[in-house]
Amino acid sequence: MSLRPLADQVLIRRREVEEQHPGGIVIPDTAKDKPQAGEILAVGPGKMMDDGHRQPIAVAIGDTVLFGKYAGTEIQLDQEDLLVMRESDLLGVLEG
Repeated sequence: MSLRPLADQVLIRRREVEEQHPGGIVIPDTAKDKPQAGEILAVGPGKMMDDGHRQPIAVAIGDTVLFGKYAGTEIQLDQEDLLVMRESDLLGVLEG
């Protein structure tokens, strides 16, 4: 199944977090913070402006982005946990 976001929404897969820290300490799943970075899987066509044109989205499929800890709506699609959020909830694009 696939999902095509509407308007200025984007579909994101959270980046996997490291299971073990450099010192060898393993942190249990219940104590971990959810990652605040992810990969863009799909983008909507852009926000419809008052004058009738669409504002293009500044991110593209494949970009790695940062977002707030509580941003977006969590969904499950094909047994995978994903996020849907507005472009304005994104903090930035990681480059390099």
